[in-house]
Amino acid sequence: MKENIKTEPKQIWAEFENGQRYKDSIGEKGIREQATINERFYCGDQWHGVQGGGQRPLTRRNVIKRIGEYKMSVISSSAVAVNYGAEGVPDNSDLQGQQEKNALKTQMINGEVPAGKVGNVEIAVVMNALSDYYRVTAERLKFDDKLAQLLKNAYLSGTGILYTYWDSEVCTGLYADERQTMAIKGDIACEVLDIENVVFGDPNNEDVESQPYIIIARRLDIDAVRREAEKYGQVTDDIVPDGANGYYRNAGDRGEDEPADSKRVTVITKIYKKYDKDGNFTVWGKMVTEKAVVRPEWNLKIHRYPIAKFVWERRRNCAYGDSEVTYQIPNQIALNQLHFFSTWAMQNAGMPKIIVNGDLIPDGISNDPGEIIKIYGSAEDMAGAIKFVVPPNFSSAFVNFTDNFAGNILADSGANDAALGDMRPDNATAIVQAREAAIAPMQVYKNRFYSAVEDIARIWADFWFTMYGRRSLKINTESGTEYITFDAERYKNLIITARIDVGASTIWSEAVSISNLNGLLTAQQISFIEYLERLPKGLIPDVGGLLNSRKEQAAAQVAAMQQQQMAAQPSITPDDIGDGEVLKYIKQNNPQVYEKLMSLSPEDQQRALSMMRNSTGGAQQNENMVGDL
Repeated sequence: MKENIKTEPKQIWAEFENGQRYKDSIGEKGIREQATINERFYCGDQWHGVQGGGQRPLTRRNVIKRIGEYKMSVISSSAVAVNYGAEGVPDNSDLQGQQEKNALKTQMINGEVPAGKVGNVEIAVVMNALSDYYRVTAERLKFDDKLAQLLKNAYLSGTGILYTYWDSEVCTGLYADERQTMAIKGDIACEVLDIENVVFGDPNNEDVESQPYIIIARRLDIDAVRREAEKYGQVTDDIVPDGANGYYRNAGDRGEDEPADSKRVTVITKIYKKYDKDGNFTVWGKMVTEKAVVRPEWNLKIHRYPIAKFVWERRRNCAYGDSEVTYQIPNQIALNQLHFFSTWAMQNAGMPKIIVNGDLIPDGISNDPGEIIKIYGSAEDMAGAIKFVVPPNFSSAFVNFTDNFAGNILADSGANDAALGDMRPDNATAIVQAREAAIAPMQVYKNRFYSAVEDIARIWADFWFTMYGRRSLKINTESGTEYITFDAERYKNLIITARIDVGASTIWSEAVSISNLNGLLTAQQISFIEYLERLPKGLIPDVGGLLNSRKEQAAAQVAAMQQQQMAAQPSITPDDIGDGEVLKYIKQNNPQVYEKLMSLSPEDQQRALSMMRNSTGGAQQNENMVGDL
């Protein structure tokens, strides 16, 4: 069946506009406008559009940001590690298997690629190396920062998107030849996208991999776009700035405000899957503007869409998520109004308005402390010259209600005192237990987040196995930085799996872990080396160097003690062994010889024992000696 994939610029642009219209129809205001409002409230711009503030205190108590920061920190507080594997390949972890892995790993570190068919041991070594290389790549890409941005986007707009692409300009520092004349360039790069600029081909399908296509829009400098088009031999005449009335696709208030002389153009990248007659497929892409082609259709060579999605609140039969900020805004507005009236009432009560008789005091008063005011008139006139306007009584219950209302908003959102740590630290164990119970409902969000990280790990592996060719992978081990030879061609047919291992929370469990380790060390239940190996990472600078130093000292002490014991131990000669010990040994190990010895006279028995001490033969020779006697 012939595929109906639209690749003309006008067709792609029409698909993008249709997708944008669908997103604009979601909710009361659409995804774009609602996300913009949500961002305003999160940042504190909660009186946006209010006119005539004057001296009125437009106060705010930003519970939306408090809730968001708490939830995002809970989701990202645990350390996440990725372990790769291959379907159908057992991992032999016994002693012999580990020795084979170590030997093969040493061989691959030395620049050799195993010959012949790919074996299970080789696959296990490569998967372990990829697990280490994932951490190296994450450090290079500042992955933690991108995950934080992904979470914030999801909290504000309902959906966070991380896009992985191949950047052919990345310098790897590696070379394809020993003379280092052929530099290896190109590696993966990541970008966090605003959902306002992403369109899913089937908006009623939640699964990314089942989408017929995905469109990404970006606002780019016109000169950079023309250079990209020239790089691929495209005509640049129709690549023109959108102009003042053009398509502003950047998200948020600040993104829409471009300089008047800005020369930017909206560039759309469409990615889709193309199948052959056997049902095999790869992901393809095309980059266009509204009227021109920037990059012709190209094969990404990967088998997964390079898009990882994290939704804050899942909506059934919808590719886009929902934000809880949308439904917290009415509460935030009500809280701000209550806070505003409370503050205004306190100001009126503490600094009431003054009425001055202009006939008696034509120059007015400044209300400065100790000011002398001249009044001409009678005592009655003086009594009525200045009066304070007494405000109506303001109930303290109103202030209490405001505080309780804010507390209820936080509690209903899961950000109660136990979760936020606003408790007296009388009992550390009780606080930890209370907090764990408070954050238990957040596990649903965390699971979705870990699933998104797992998708990212699979996407990265897809790029490594299709784009890397033969190159060295940088891995960090206990002994330092090493490079292992990786030949992607040998492993391209493997079905790669990625498992997420989640560590303890870095906020609370580090303190508990350190306290427990200190107790074990004080009780001498663990050594100082074991203590250092189990401390949370980053707590002590250069802990690896300290560990190596202590291990060397411990090894030297053990060697010195062994030498001292050998020097102090006296040499034992056969004459030092008593007859009783010899007889006891013979009785236990050779009863026949023992019976014959017992039948001899004391003189012959003594002579036989002496001969046995100096004999190098076995039991048969000892028996013959006794027989001869």
